[in-house]
Amino acid sequence: MKLLLLGKTGQLGWELQRALAPLGTLVSLDRHEGGDLSDSDALAATVQRVAPDVIVNAAAYTAVDKAESDLPAARQINATAVGVLAAQAKAHGALLVHYSTDYVFDGSGDQPRDESAATGPLSAYGRTKLEGEQLIAEHGADALVLRTSWVYAARGGNFAKTMLRLAAEREQLKVVADQIGAPTGADLLADLTAHLIRSAMQDRSLCGTYHAVASGETSWHQYAQHVLARAAAKGVTLKVQADQVEAIPTSAYPVPAPRPLNSRLDNRRLQSRFGLVLPHWQAGVDRMLDEIL
Repeated sequence: MKLLLLGKTGQLGWELQRALAPLGTLVSLDRHEGGDLSDSDALAATVQRVAPDVIVNAAAYTAVDKAESDLPAARQINATAVGVLAAQAKAHGALLVHYSTDYVFDGSGDQPRDESAATGPLSAYGRTKLEGEQLIAEHGADALVLRTSWVYAARGGNFAKTMLRLAAEREQLKVVADQIGAPTGADLLADLTAHLIRSAMQDRSLCGTYHAVASGETSWHQYAQHVLARAAAKGVTLKVQADQVEAIPTSAYPVPAPRPLNSRLDNRRLQSRFGLVLPHWQAGVDRMLDEIL
């Protein structure tokens, strides 16, 4: 089996290089090596040249706030280029793996959404990610579309690292408490992807859209408290302790792109169809903290 991985240097792409290697011959590219999603013609030529059995697209325009004023670039990478990949996958009989987001929903209510829930993105980022999903469906490619949320990794920047830095520098820390979701590790997503690819290559009826998030739920405020408590227990010196983090509403922290308040995703379909268990979000965060602290 030959696999083409796009976006190899991102948090998810880095983990996918490890997780996908045992499946076969892996060709990993970044935007400077023929994997540039901003150039549709070159992207199509790359797929034709590599002739993969599986295309894994870990590249995306993820600057959520910037997308509000940079819509053409966000649409090209998150939608148009995804359509190119879907067309190539369909033409050559390849399996396409693509990652989407909780931002395709409007964040209303307080219950987890399953894959059949109505979409309603609030932001340019969310709209372009939904357009990417729709283009995959329109082309009729065999695809695994994995919607996930609050992705982090030990490599690169992440929310936990930001909280640790701010808690060490400042006398006060305020964190949004009314956005609820599940922090999901890039390592977990990468390992899930490898399992799903192997199963879907044997049974294409498993293709479809799945919610792929860690189990459980938390708020950004509770997430920050968990990180600081874990750090303090390991002897890290902090000016702000976990119980001193102030909870604030989203309205007190204005940003260009609206955030969904309810980012809960129901992952039961993925678990039941593939026979997998998605661990609690705390397990992955604790492992990441053990690595960086």
